[in-house]
Amino acid sequence: MSALLESLAQGFDGDAARRAMLDAVLREGLPKPRSEAWKYTALRALERRTFAPAQGAPIEPGLLATMDGPRIVFVNGMFDAQASKLDALPAGVCLQAGVVDGEAPAAHADLVFAGLNAALSRTGVMLQVAAGARIDAPLHLVFVGAPTGADQAWHLRHALEVGQHAEVCVVEHHLAAGAHAHLGTVSMSVDLARGAQLAHLRVQDESAGATLFVRTDAKLAEDARYRRLDLELGGAMTRHEFGCRLLGTNAVVQADGALLGAGRRHVDTRLDIDHVAGDTRCDLTWRGLAADRSRVVLHGGIRIRAGADGSAASLSSKNLLLSDQAEIDAQPVLEIHADEVQAAHGAAVGGLDPTALFYLRSRGLPADEGRKLLTRAFVRDVLSGVDARLRPIAEGALDRALATALERTA
Repeated sequence: MSALLESLAQGFDGDAARRAMLDAVLREGLPKPRSEAWKYTALRALERRTFAPAQGAPIEPGLLATMDGPRIVFVNGMFDAQASKLDALPAGVCLQAGVVDGEAPAAHADLVFAGLNAALSRTGVMLQVAAGARIDAPLHLVFVGAPTGADQAWHLRHALEVGQHAEVCVVEHHLAAGAHAHLGTVSMSVDLARGAQLAHLRVQDESAGATLFVRTDAKLAEDARYRRLDLELGGAMTRHEFGCRLLGTNAVVQADGALLGAGRRHVDTRLDIDHVAGDTRCDLTWRGLAADRSRVVLHGGIRIRAGADGSAASLSSKNLLLSDQAEIDAQPVLEIHADEVQAAHGAAVGGLDPTALFYLRSRGLPADEGRKLLTRAFVRDVLSGVDARLRPIAEGALDRALATALERTA
């Protein structure tokens, strides 16, 4: 057993079912280098590290000052009632911390962190929106990593349920209150009923030393609409697995994202979109940027099952290399088992357009400023589809992270 798994299993106090899940994880161990799902994300350095169980920590109130409206806050994996604002929730909304049980993942090394999360999580966010409710102001789900005397680990499990023809807007923040090197696993289930609409912005801007493994599983019923934007801006090693099942006709998912690599950061995202019903649609637009000695990985998987006729799917993955020592791995995968479908995917990795840079220089712009302008425009392409209520938050977070990254490369 690796030092990592041994440290995470210490102090386990769950029931027999969770004990069985944990034992299965320990038997399987961490993914091996030959695993296709992990071939671009090596765990050799991580498996030698140890983490203590999470403990809460104080944070400065000013850290959350820009988050107007209802919010639920966790610090180092612990619910922080004092920092949360849950006393003025809109009608039709239930937002609280609690134990979220879910289906245990299959015992397989590729799913080791999902298995650990299922066995070890003790709390998380429970959000329920009543049928027909319309919530205009964003609800904030906030997860803060704060410095402590030792590296800690926490495991959070969330459930978001949106009732029939309800509409809600959610911002999921992962941020740091200071330098730390903690590890977190997060599992989120998203369930959209018939005609429900969810606009979801996820901003991951963790500490430069943090490790984060996130898994999101979404289910969309007939006529449901799910629009999400993922901004991966921080952390040392981060991996997000996003799975979405389009179960009802006319269900639509639009999932966009920006992967920002800088320093020695490792950013890994895996998409698994499953068209189960006919006349469903997915639109996926992702932009990656790798500077310094970072590594950016995107696996874009789309499956159209037999019988899902009339479905439409598109994936655009464009990536920008800003350093000879950086690396980008883009892997689009399209699997079609139905007739009468429209599907397209593409991936590209390259540098800045020299013609565009020459044009900017010919207009009097210095070369460094021209490169920054083109890079910023390239990444901001993902903001074109974001919900208008979330755009200011997304723009602010992305621009701040880009400014820092580009300053390092100047």
